[in-house]
Amino acid sequence: MRQLDRYVGGQALKFFVLSAAVLTSLFSLLEFVDQLRSVGHGNYGVADALVYVALTVPFRLLQLAPVSMLLATLLALGTLGRHSELLILKSVGVSEAQIVAPVLKLAVPLVAALFVLAQFVIPPAQMMAQARRSSALYASESINKGNVFWAHRGGQYLSVQRFEYSNILKDVDIYEFSPGGSLQDILHADEADIRPGGTWLLSGVQKRSFDGAAFHLERLATMTWSTSIPTDLLVLPPESMPPLALYQYVRDLHGRHQQALRYEQELWVKASIPLTLVGMILLAAPFVFGLPRSQNSGRLLAVGAVGGVVFTLGQQIAWHLALLLDLNPMAGALAPSVALMALAVALFGRVHRP
Repeated sequence: MRQLDRYVGGQALKFFVLSAAVLTSLFSLLEFVDQLRSVGHGNYGVADALVYVALTVPFRLLQLAPVSMLLATLLALGTLGRHSELLILKSVGVSEAQIVAPVLKLAVPLVAALFVLAQFVIPPAQMMAQARRSSALYASESINKGNVFWAHRGGQYLSVQRFEYSNILKDVDIYEFSPGGSLQDILHADEADIRPGGTWLLSGVQKRSFDGAAFHLERLATMTWSTSIPTDLLVLPPESMPPLALYQYVRDLHGRHQQALRYEQELWVKASIPLTLVGMILLAAPFVFGLPRSQNSGRLLAVGAVGGVVFTLGQQIAWHLALLLDLNPMAGALAPSVALMALAVALFGRVHRP
C-alpha cells in the first residue's frame, strides 16, 4: 500500500502543480488585461500593472487551490483508468476508497503549505501591490525603508513603524506642512484605527505645534485625523489578512463590542479550505470510477471546469447572502463546503464497493 500511496499521490501532486500553474497563469492574464484599463492614469504604466499582477499571484493561487485539487484528482485517477491501472487494482482487491486515500493524504501537506502562504507570503505581497498601485495612480509617494513605511500626499507625511490586523497601525508619526512648506504640526500616536471615509482615530497622541518660534506639546488620549493619503496604501482587505492576525482581530473587536461580521466570516472561510479540498477530491472520484475506460482527458477537464465554476459561484453567492442577511458568519462561510462534502460523500458512496 505504501507503494500505491507514493504512485497515486505523486500523480495527484504532479497534476495539482500543473493545474494550479495553468489556472493561476490564466487568471493572472485576465487580471493584467483588467489592470490595463488603469494604465495612463497618474503615473501608472504597463510595468506597474505587470508588477501588481506578479505580486498578487500568491493570493490568486490560494483562491484557485480547491479547483486545482478537483482537476488534479480527475486527471490523476483518469490517467490510471485510461491505462487500465484502476481495473488491475480493483481485480486484486483494492477498493475505490483505498485508491482515493493517497490523494486525501496529499491534502494534509497542501493545507500546511497553503497556511504558510496565507500567513507569511500573501499579506506582505498584497500590501506591496496595493501600495505601489495606489502610489502610481494617485500620484502619492510611498516607500518601505527597513521596517518603516513612509507615505506622503500634499503637505502630509506619514511614518508607520508596525502594521497590525487589517486597519490598525502602531507607532505612527505624522508631519504636516503648510502650503508654503513650513512645518506646522508633528503628531505621534501609539495606535491609529483607520475608519471609512479617510478619517483616522488616533490613540495615545502627542501633538507638537510650531508657531514660528517654538513647539507646543499637547497630550491627548484620542483624536480624529483626516488625510488624503489613499487608505488602500495601508489597509489590507479581510481576505488578505494573515489567518492568525485575523483571529486575534476578531477577538479584539468582540472585546470592544464592535461589529466583526465581515472579518469573522472571512476567518471561517479560511478555516473551510481543508474541508473544501477534501470535498473536491471526493467529488472527483465518482466521475472517474463511473466513466468508461476510453473516456478522454478533455471530458474530465470539462467536468472539472464546470464543477469548479458552479461551486465557486455558489460559494460567492452564499457568502454575500450571509453578509446581506446578517446570518451567522460560521454558517454562512461553511455552508457551501459542508454542502459540497455531503454531495461528494453521497456520490462516492454510490460507486464505492468495500
